[in-house]
Amino acid sequence: MTHHDRPAWSPRTPPPGGRLAVPPDPGQESVWDYPRPPAVQPSTEHVLVLLGTTVVADTRRALRVLETSHPPTYYLPVADITDGALVAVAAPTTVCEFKGRATYADVVGRDEDGGRVVAPAGAWTYPEPSPGYQALIGHVAFYPGRMTLCTVDGEPVRPQPGAFYGGWCTHRVVGPFKGEASTRGW
Repeated sequence: MTHHDRPAWSPRTPPPGGRLAVPPDPGQESVWDYPRPPAVQPSTEHVLVLLGTTVVADTRRALRVLETSHPPTYYLPVADITDGALVAVAAPTTVCEFKGRATYADVVGRDEDGGRVVAPAGAWTYPEPSPGYQALIGHVAFYPGRMTLCTVDGEPVRPQPGAFYGGWCTHRVVGPFKGEASTRGW
């Protein structure tokens, strides 16, 4: 089936400002079909996080948080994170209107010479999430742009545009994404 043979697609929520959503190809998802408030979805994809040469996390038990206009954010179980790779920091904390108050951790790894590598506030968690998001308890999300490498099923992840956001861009997901140029009011 070619692109022209497929039924017409329109996004669940159209992007603001007259921008057009990219139609997903077979096997792809559009962030404009994701819900708001966000949904939490279990994933069996192989998720790997590296900082320096340290495997910080390796799991097939991630949770994907799917929210309109954002690529998925992967939350990994604490049990699948390397001991000592996370160091809690007192500040900052932030509040998500849906998930509640997030706390942050520095991510610690080693370089090829054994030297310490630190990604300040490179990970966050919701220790007491809002109702509906209790599945996130015991899970940690990582900013892919602050890590050396994050992969999903072997594919290197591109960080969501905008320094604040923690979405994971892969070939599976099409946008446009919040955080790109001219999306400030989204």
